[in-house]
Order: sequence, then structure tokens, then C-alpha cells
Amino acid sequence: MRPRTLDEMVGQRRLLAPGTALRRAVESGRVHSMVLWGPPGCGKTTLALLLAEYADAEYRAISAVLTGLPDVRKVLAEAEHTFAGGRRTVLFVDEVHRFNKVQQDAFLPHIERGTIIFVGATTENPSFELNSALLSRCRVHVLEAVSAEDIEVALRRALDDDARGLGGRGIAIGDGQLRLIATAADGDVRRALTLLEIAAELAGDGGTITDETLGQVLADRSRRFDKGGDQFYDQISALHKSVRSSNPDAALYWLARMLDGGADPAYLARRLTRMAVEDIGLADPRALTMSLEAWDAYDRLGSPEGDLALAQVAVYLASTAKSNAAYKAFGEAKRDVAEYGSAEVPMHLRNAPTKLMKQLGHGAGYQYDHDAEGGVALGQTGFPDAMGERVYYRPVERGLEIKLREKLERLRAARTQRTNPP
Repeated sequence: MRPRTLDEMVGQRRLLAPGTALRRAVESGRVHSMVLWGPPGCGKTTLALLLAEYADAEYRAISAVLTGLPDVRKVLAEAEHTFAGGRRTVLFVDEVHRFNKVQQDAFLPHIERGTIIFVGATTENPSFELNSALLSRCRVHVLEAVSAEDIEVALRRALDDDARGLGGRGIAIGDGQLRLIATAADGDVRRALTLLEIAAELAGDGGTITDETLGQVLADRSRRFDKGGDQFYDQISALHKSVRSSNPDAALYWLARMLDGGADPAYLARRLTRMAVEDIGLADPRALTMSLEAWDAYDRLGSPEGDLALAQVAVYLASTAKSNAAYKAFGEAKRDVAEYGSAEVPMHLRNAPTKLMKQLGHGAGYQYDHDAEGGVALGQTGFPDAMGERVYYRPVERGLEIKLREKLERLRAARTQRTNPP
């Protein structure tokens, strides 16, 4: 049931709708080398085949999983021979991100000479996985997961097609059951067709695909998730940003998605703890304690009981007051460390455990804060002399930091007046 024309492709309207730049280029036969980035079953291989068809070019396909550099060189030599005979080759490289830099570089001169129309397919972010030399010679086209509505179109076409599909077998299926298959495919047309085929085999010729039939077919379906790839990092980003945006419902959804996809709960516990110190901070110091306790609870209980502890802390982190003031303050302090280098510790702040150190002036002039009025000695600096006073930590008007802000503003004003009298 692979599409034989652009009109038969489902989904990808942004790229392939009539009048779009890529469609005009394909239909005119003036195709360029490209990288197709998208999830499984969205049409990358099909589009490569159609590029060769419309460009009247030879089509060769290799997989980076199964092909080494000698095989690549052999294919490129064949493409050179074809080019010498007046015809170009569309070289489709599946899983191109699995090639190393040397293997990727092998394509460069052939792309530049026009020997091949290079079409690389990847499920991973090309910015991270492909070298810049290859990317500079290709257009990157982003393909999206196919919607359930579009997958239904492909399924109905398969049910009606006598030559390539299930037409003529008398298979009956209701709209609701068809929608279940389309939804279960999770954006993957190839997967949807496979599920339909299995269901048809269970129903038999002239049979009906019922809810009971689909119950067997769809029992062990799983959602798209890649523990080390873009989907993983996109989803943890969504969880973090939902917590930051004080949206506990969205935070729960993304936490559940990642647990469902097989993410390591210990990793999620670590990231939730990071959120507590980065985005909640001193606006609610209890957040860090609760995160560590949830982490400990998971270690003691395991899944699925311990998952609830992570869910509970995710809700709390998303619901409580937020502040990144300490996070930003630490960043500013690190920048000053880099700028000022090994600045000397002021004499009054140095330790003086020996007589010699005291004679050298260590600790001279230090004011013991507990003996000062209000418990704070305001007439001394805490920074190297070359720096002067600095303000890094600026509490926000949220949570506990409201009170911290009021106190620090009073102390900073008094310290400035003492160290810089009028």
C-alpha cells in the first residue's frame, strides 16, 4: 500500500500540499539533496521513492545500520557509472545518523558534483547527529507524525484496494474500530496497516473486525518513546516547563507519559529534585526536602507504588511559589570568579590559628557578628578588596522570599551606609 504518487501520501500537508515549494520541486523533477527528519512511519522512505520517480532517476537505498564504508563506496561508484551514462541516482540512506563522521564525509564530493541526489532519513535531531559539512549541502525537511484522521484515510484505502490491499476479502469494520486502530498506531502509518492486517487475519475472509478482535491485536501496544533520543529530551523538557509554569495537571501528564514509555524513575526523581532547586528555590525550601523524600520513597517502594511519590512531588512543585533567584545568583557569582581569578581573601576574613598568622595581620579588624547590635556586623565587607561589594541574590516577591527580600534590603542599605559613609 505504499503511495505511488504525491496525492496518495497522507499527512505532511505543510511540506507536500499543492503549491508548496517542495512539492513544486518534486513535480518538476528539480529535486535537491535533503535530510528527512521525522518519527517512524511518517513517509520518509516513500518520499524518497517518489523523488526518484518524479526525477526519472535511479533509486538506491542503504541502511546505516547494516552498511559499512566499503559498501558505501561501492554504491557511490555505481552512481558515478550511472551518472556518466546521463542519469542521476537518488541515494536513500536510512538511519543516516548512525554513520560516523568519516562515513558521512564520503558522500560530500558526490553531492557537490551532482552524481547523487542524497536523501538521508533520521529520527534524531540532525543538528546533533550529522556533521556540519553534510548539513550545509542538504536541505533539512521536518516530517511530522501522521494524525489519526489521516491514518484512517490510509486504512480505508487499504480496505478498498483489491490489488494491493484487503479489498475483495469482504472484511467488515465499523468507524469506531477503524478509529481505534488509527489512534493506536500513534502517528505511524506503517504500524496502522500492520495492525489492520493482523486484525483482518483474525477475522478471516468475510468476517467482521470487532472490539474483541481489536482487544487481542492492541493489547500490548506502546506509545512512541526513545530513552536516548529527541522524544525523551522533548518530554523531560515539557515536564520541567510545566512545573515552572505552575501547571500541575500538565506536569502529571508528562510524568505519566515518561513512566509509560519506560523512562528510569530514578532519573525522573533526579530531575524533579533539580526543579526544586532551580525553579522553586528559597521561595519554598520545603520543595527540596519533599523531592529528596520522594526520591527516597521510590528507592524503598519501587514501581508502581513509588511512582505515586514522584507524582505527588511533581504536583507540589508545580503548585508552590517559584523563584530562580538563587540559581541566577550562583551563576553571577561563578562569572565573577572567572573574571577576577584568585583574588586575595581580605585580611579581616582570614583565619589566624597560629601566633605567626596573627603577627602577619590575619583576622585583624574582624567584627564578630554575634557581638554586634542585631547580630550582624555591618561595617565590614565579605568580598576581595579588588571587587568591592556585590549583589547577586535578589529575592522575588513570592513565597518565603518576600520576607528574605525585606530583611536583605534593610541589611544591604545599612551595610552600604556603614562602608560608604556620606
